[in-house]
Amino acid sequence: MNIIVVGQRHGESRTYRLTGPAKTLLFGCLVALPFAMGFGGFWLSDWLADEGFILESTTTEAWQADLDLQRQELQEIREKTAVEMQALTVRLAELQSRLTRLDALGERLVDITRLEPEEFDFTDGPAIGGPVMSDDSYQMPAIGSVLDQLAEKIGQREQQLEVLDDLISSSKFEQDTFVSGIPVRKGFISSRYGGRSDPFSGASAWHAGVDFAGKAGSDIIAVASGVVTWADDKTGYGKLVEINHGNGFKTRYGHCKEIKVKVGEIVRKGDVIALLGSTGRSTGPHVHFEVYRNGRTVDPSAYIHRTLR
Repeated sequence: MNIIVVGQRHGESRTYRLTGPAKTLLFGCLVALPFAMGFGGFWLSDWLADEGFILESTTTEAWQADLDLQRQELQEIREKTAVEMQALTVRLAELQSRLTRLDALGERLVDITRLEPEEFDFTDGPAIGGPVMSDDSYQMPAIGSVLDQLAEKIGQREQQLEVLDDLISSSKFEQDTFVSGIPVRKGFISSRYGGRSDPFSGASAWHAGVDFAGKAGSDIIAVASGVVTWADDKTGYGKLVEINHGNGFKTRYGHCKEIKVKVGEIVRKGDVIALLGSTGRSTGPHVHFEVYRNGRTVDPSAYIHRTLR
């Protein structure tokens, strides 16, 4: 057998002569090559199939494990949420119970002390309001924090109402709310109740209280126990404190240098409510003391030396 090889460049050719053994070997290779390629392809496809199955099986197991973990985490979140909701429900029930008690106690105190029903209405929520703000300007606090603040406020209200309840329930209530005495520990009467010459204009004017002059910054005290209904500036009075003592009685303390109480606060007879000053329409350090009975001013002199019978 002759094999001719032709070159591409110059067209030269070479002839190779195969003898018997070489010819037999070449023929055998040509016959075996298709079988080898077929077997190799079959083996390769079978190997790839096995590897793909192993990969697919491994991936499925990983996904299943991940899903199981997520289910477990979801169950834990549900259980934790259920516990927290139960705790919040119990807390809300407790606060509601305390609020109901406070409402009942407040209504009782209003009836006994004859305070103004409109001023201390425990059957209705307090008036609130304000301009509409965008959602971005305020972030709602956590419900737990809101409950804690509400509980703290309720606790403060309970203490105040308990003090007032003690005053009502004890035999000392009538004595404590009995308007008598003077609003300073040291001082003297500088102007009495009734007609007088106005200290600024000299014209005749009506003076609706009694003035007690003293040292600036000295204590101003409550002449009876009650609830603070005003603690702020007021035209003509300067810094003013007003106390409702029940039974139709109120007292006012004007021209204060500094106020020591807040509206809604319960004060006892003799408590320091402000410091003596000269704010408002005043010529010098003193406290302008007024007594109201059933909405009208009366001469405080009648109550300075008043005794409980």
